[in-house]
Order: sequence, then C-alpha cells, then structure tokens
Amino acid sequence: MKLRLAALFACLILLTPAYAVEPGEVLADPALEARARDLSADLRCLVCQNQSIDDSHAPLAKDLRLLVRERLQAGDSDDQVRTYLVQRYGDFVLLKPPLRIGTLLLWGAPLMVLLAGGFGLLLASRRRVSVTPASSLSADEQARLDKLLGG
Repeated sequence: MKLRLAALFACLILLTPAYAVEPGEVLADPALEARARDLSADLRCLVCQNQSIDDSHAPLAKDLRLLVRERLQAGDSDDQVRTYLVQRYGDFVLLKPPLRIGTLLLWGAPLMVLLAGGFGLLLASRRRVSVTPASSLSADEQARLDKLLGG
C-alpha cells in the first residue's frame, strides 16, 4: 500500500509544471513578479520555439525573463514590455501572434492544408474508375472463344 501511495505521489509531482525561473530571477515585489510570470507565459522562447520563456531552460529564455523583469521594474506597463519585445524580435516572440497581413499565412496555413487535403480526396474519389462487369458473349462469340482456347 505504501509503495502504491509513493508511486502516486511521484506521478503527481511529475505532473506539476516545471518552471525554469531561477530563484535569483524572482522579483521581491509579488505584484511585479506575478506580472512578469503572466508576460513570460505569453512569450515564445526563440531557441525552443514551442515553449514559453517561463518554461524554457535556454540561456536566451533566461535573458528574456530578466529583460521582462528589468522593464517592469523600470515602470513599463505590460503592453509596453510586449511592444518592446515585438519591436526587437518581431511577432514571432509572441506565442499568440496578432492577426495581421504579415501573420495571415501563419494563421491560415492549417486551414489551407485541411482544404487542400479535402480537395485532393474529392479528386481522388472522382477519378476512381468503376469496373463494370463484361457483357455476356453471344453464342457465336462463345463458340469462337472456346475454339481459340482449345475447348
């Protein structure tokens, strides 16, 4: 029973999110730290690309976390910090980039792939040739066939 409980506890520990924020990065002001965490969760690690900077252990992600905290301590609002990072790194730094002409392909690509696949399946199903059974032979044709086959 104790072994099962220990295994369950170990599984629960593994399910908790593992933030990469190091103790030296944490701000003394809890309100600023909460804002920094919210911002970090929405910013993409430029090395990992599918993780937020809050989750990434990459050195660049650490630098971005520190930059966010510096900007917040300097008195920037959340929007000003985001704007600063977008100006510096482009819309790619945002995990949820805004819908603009420049990001339209990014947002529309999954839909285009889905539509292209559906169109391909439609064409493939229409190109299928239906096999019709051969018409029965007349008595004269059957006799000639039997003669050719040696029957």
